[in-house]
Amino acid sequence: MASQKITPFLWFDTQAEEAAQFYVSIFQNSKILQVSRYGDAGPGPKGSVMVVNFQLAGQEFTALNGGPLFKFSEAFSFVVNCENQREVDEYWSKLTSGGGQENQCGWLKDKFGFSWQIVPTAFARLMSDKDPAKANRVVQALLQMKKIDIATLEEAAKGTVPVSR
Repeated sequence: MASQKITPFLWFDTQAEEAAQFYVSIFQNSKILQVSRYGDAGPGPKGSVMVVNFQLAGQEFTALNGGPLFKFSEAFSFVVNCENQREVDEYWSKLTSGGGQENQCGWLKDKFGFSWQIVPTAFARLMSDKDPAKANRVVQALLQMKKIDIATLEEAAKGTVPVSR
């Protein structure tokens, strides 16, 4: 089924289909591709969802209902590159809805406990400035944020926003 060489594989307890539907509702060019169900051989209850193949923004993913053995951690996350503040705000709001958790520096956990980084493309531009003092001010401003505010980062780069230490 998969046309790409490498496909991210997400292990859920029992929420694979719910999570896939949630993610597909957030990103354009996204859809559920296939749902497979457990049969007589198990190990899940016969007829319950085993695997969901889906696309987010054209990228294929697989989600498994594998039981409670493994949990998500911040050691693995998806980065959503945002072109403007409207995109940052929209993805942040949608991904934290229903019980998600806001974390520092553009990180969040969705209601399923999966980690996302909502990052404006402006951040990379500001961090790659040849002036290390500008990059340092941007990092100092970033460390004070949960959801990233592009205007504040740009002001910090200019040196017009005081940053606390």
